[in-house]
This record gives sequence, structure tokens and C-alpha cells, in this order.
Amino acid sequence: MTDASVNILLYLQKASDKMEKLFQFSASRIAAVDTSFKRYLWNKINWNNRLIAITGARGVGKTTLLLQYIRENLNKTPDEVIYANLDDLYFSKNTLVSFADEFVKKGGKYLFLDEIHKYKNWSQEIKNIYDYFPDLKIAITGSSALDIYRGKADLSRRAILYKLQGLSFREFIALKYNYHLPVLDLDDLLKNASKRIPAILEKIKPLKLFEEYLQFGYYPFFREGEAEFQIRLKQTVNHLLDSDLPSVENIDFNAVHYLRKLIAILAEIVPYKPNIVNLSQQVGVSRETLVRYLYLLEKADLLILLQTSAHGITKMNKPEKIYLNNPNLVNTLTDHQSNQGTLRETFFLNQLQVLHAINAIDKSDFLVDHKYTFEIGGKNKTRKQITGIENAYVVADNIEYAQQNKIPFWSFGFLY
Repeated sequence: MTDASVNILLYLQKASDKMEKLFQFSASRIAAVDTSFKRYLWNKINWNNRLIAITGARGVGKTTLLLQYIRENLNKTPDEVIYANLDDLYFSKNTLVSFADEFVKKGGKYLFLDEIHKYKNWSQEIKNIYDYFPDLKIAITGSSALDIYRGKADLSRRAILYKLQGLSFREFIALKYNYHLPVLDLDDLLKNASKRIPAILEKIKPLKLFEEYLQFGYYPFFREGEAEFQIRLKQTVNHLLDSDLPSVENIDFNAVHYLRKLIAILAEIVPYKPNIVNLSQQVGVSRETLVRYLYLLEKADLLILLQTSAHGITKMNKPEKIYLNNPNLVNTLTDHQSNQGTLRETFFLNQLQVLHAINAIDKSDFLVDHKYTFEIGGKNKTRKQITGIENAYVVADNIEYAQQNKIPFWSFGFLY
């Protein structure tokens, strides 16, 4: 046997050993996952599709969702399944295509790839894998800032895209207290609040739980320690700014610096009706760059940019109002005591945007689905501002029961 032949055999043996380590890592992650609680997206995903993409903010549970599906549905044929994180050093020296090729040769049928945005040429190679291996089913996860359809390769005809949001108030109650309560349809809640809400109040006292949710209930990692939750959330935000966004948007260190400065400024003044010129001067960037950065932070699930109904969110126009994405961010990124009104509006926006179109409106706070008008306030909030408006409701904090068109705030956390 020649030296060249020996070198080739040694290389193949090392590659096989590395693949075996990935199989072992995959098996250990699958065996360790807890399947007692499943996110709302669990029953909405059609896992029979050949290519599934799940995006969402860091920490909302994308990895757990993949591992739960494998354990409950594919664990009887472990040699046909592999889970891999693209942050693994293996992929710094091996291509995705070669990895998939080796996996298929070993009998692989189900390929689960986590944090796809960590791999530089992911879109082209996922397209190639899809085309080269027609019997292989692929599921990928990525940052919420990832534009699956914007990559160099055309995945729009291949990938079925799902977006995983953070925990709803309903899911938080299920995860922490093991009370599994029904999802409420918005139309049904508004028409039949006097029937739907008492059924929930028979099981729980929501006001105390709601305060907990506003503090730490949006991200499932609160279970790792509530006392350290804000530290973990700050680390999550920093990781998103320092690593996830640059890997997706190809931005440099200076851009990350300005993005961090922008989010720090906004955290102290939201909800903010933006003066783009003033804000761009505070941050130290041009007006056009500032607007681009706002939309990047929205894509990354750090901001919500509220538009009037006259503007489309796909346009790079100035938003009507700027909010942090969820109440946990408000409580964590703000140096001073969080304003109750800010928390209320942020919660309402965050929960409604998952399934509904929500816009700013002149006469009140929010217009939902171009049909319902909502005025946000405390328990003593009156209907004065919405008198004479059809399909108008007061959303009131610190009440348990609905009173005519006055709906408890917490009940809007049951929509998914």
C-alpha cells in the first residue's frame, strides 16, 4: 500500500470518528430533553415537509422543539436521525453537503440542523442538500433576524417557514404551574368574555401570575433560575448583538457598537414617537442608517415598530411608534423603575402581533385587524376616548372579570 493510500485511509477514518462523535452528541441531547411541556407551535408544524425552517429569538425554545419532536416521533430508529448544532467546530473544517452525504450513506433519513445562521454559506448548501438527496428530510433553525428567502440560493419554493415566539401568558402558566388552560380566539374573547373568563378564574388567580410573567415569563429559560433571569437575558441580548446579527447581516464591529447604543437609548424612552433626525444625532449615524438599524433590531425581536394602517411594515419608512419587543426586555434593559403604562402597551402589542395585524390609530391606542379599536389603561379607565367608535374596547389592568366592553388585560395572554 502506497503512502498516499495510507493517508487517504487515515483521513477517512478520522472523518468517520468525527461523525461518530456527532452521533453521540445527538443521542445525548435527544435523551436529555424534557417532553412534558410543548410550545404552541408543536401542533402547527407539518413535519412531513422535506424542508422546514424554524426561526425565532434566541432563548425561546427552538432547539427544545426539535429535540422533542425527534424523541417522540423518531427515537425508534436512532440511526436514521441526527441533530447537529452548526456552532460545532466540526463545521469549521467540513461542509454541510459532505456531512449530509456521509449521513445519507450511513442510512440517514432525518437531518436536524440547529443555528443555521452560524454557517457562512448555509442557504446554498441547504439548497444543494435538498436537491442532491431527495429522500432526506431536513429541519433547520435560525435567528429571528435570518431571512430564509433572501439568501444567495432560492429556498422560497423549498422551505416551509415557521416563526416561534416567546411564551404567551397562558404558556407561562402551563410551564411554571402545570395549569393547562385553553387558547382563546380573539373574536370569541371579545364577544363572549363573560363566559370564557370565569372558566379560567375557576382554575387560577391571574393577577399575581401576570406580574410574574411581566418580570420573567416570556423566555423559557426563567426555569434556570428566576433570581438570575435578568443576567441571562442581558447575556442573550449581548450574544444576539455581538454574534447572531453580524453572522446574518454581515455587519462590522462599529455597526454593533451603534446598535448597542441605539437599544440603550430606546430602552429609556419607549414607547417613543420617533424624531429620526434627533435620534440619529444621538446615536451618531445617518438618518438612513438609523432607519436600517431600527428594522434590524425589529427583525431580531428586540423592538416592535408600530406603523399606522396607512403604512406597510415592509417599507423602510419611519415607524409611528417604537417599543421594546416584550415586557421582560422593558424590565431588564431599563435602568429606572418600569412605567406601568409602558409594560401594558408592550404586552398587548407583543401578544397580539403573533396572530393579528396591529396598527397605531389617531383616536385611540391600537387598531387590530383593521376592525377592533383598543384603549389601554388601568382598572379605572373609562370609555370616554372611544365613545361612538364601533367595535371599540377598553383593555384594563388589575381586574379579573370583563365588564361590558372592558376586558381584563391578562386575558390577551391566552391567544396562543
